[in-house]
Amino acid sequence: MHKAAAAVRRPRQLSSCVDAGGVAAAVMSESGTIYTGVCVDTSSSLGVCAERAAIFALITAGENAVRRVLAIMPDGRVGPPCGACRELLVQIMEGRTQDVEILLDYPEICTATLTDLTPQWWL
Repeated sequence: MHKAAAAVRRPRQLSSCVDAGGVAAAVMSESGTIYTGVCVDTSSSLGVCAERAAIFALITAGENAVRRVLAIMPDGRVGPPCGACRELLVQIMEGRTQDVEILLDYPEICTATLTDLTPQWWL
């Protein structure tokens, strides 16, 4: 998953109002297929996070469930999804947040579940 996300992470300026690729993500579906996405940041706040872009690719391909999530941040390190991405994951994986594994540290292979990273009131 790390290689797949790293392969699409290409920070670039698309226009004076849009940056893309500073963050890249890979999600693995329950079938084991890996989907990738990059962040698209706009000056009008209509952009999308890399994790959500990858989840949207999974959904577009006809899959419904996320098993693993990995995001490579602008500094090249792995980090957890933001609140908006966690919210989407919680809603997709309703009642199964404990089944979603999120990579927090790549060299150390430190993981947490979506349940661990989500405020209890959301669950």
